Amino acid sequence: MDDEEPLEPWAKRRAGRLRPVGLVKAVVLGHEDRSSHLHPDLPRVLLRWDGYQWLPEQYADNFAAAQRLLHGIPGDGVVQAAPPPPRKKSAGRHRRPA
Repeated sequence: MDDEEPLEPWAKRRAGRLRPVGLVKAVVLGHEDRSSHLHPDLPRVLLRWDGYQWLPEQYADNFAAAQRLLHGIPGDGVVQAAPPPPRKKSAGRHRRPA
């Protein structure tokens, strides 16, 4: 019984290998293989890891909607271009005094 490892070092070493609680993943519904890139139009279910099991959390219509939900992208995912900042008039040396 002298060759047993103390609990604290074992727990620290093991903690690095465990999934973090709250991890979310998207899984294809209605198809047996796990190749989600081959079936972008199939619905997905988002699963959250609670430390013991994967629990269903939300449903998405397709791959794009699932990715928006996973990464927190609002709306339809289209990025709108920001308007350019207004130009300031500079008081450089090249200007004549008024």
